[in-house]
Amino acid sequence: MEKPDKRRKYDAAFRTEALRVVAESRSTPAAARALNLDPKLLYKWQKEALTPVAAARGADLDPATAAELRQLRALSRRQAQELEILKKAIASCLL
Repeated sequence: MEKPDKRRKYDAAFRTEALRVVAESRSTPAAARALNLDPKLLYKWQKEALTPVAAARGADLDPATAAELRQLRALSRRQAQELEILKKAIASCLL
């Protein structure tokens, strides 16, 4: 006899609202208490929201929008790296 699954399932809309509450709150543990959730779960959702694949999967985006989101995030990372390289080059020239 198998044990029933005791884990609650949360839909994307609830997760989005919970992350909004966390953003407006002073701390994640306080928001977790207000939402009656484990703070570790909110931290996990925050981390997933920062990764493009999980964010696209969780937001139920259409494939074209998800692909564009991945491309834009990759471009943003690349430009941030280029900016850091330029800052270091300028700093070394000023010395």
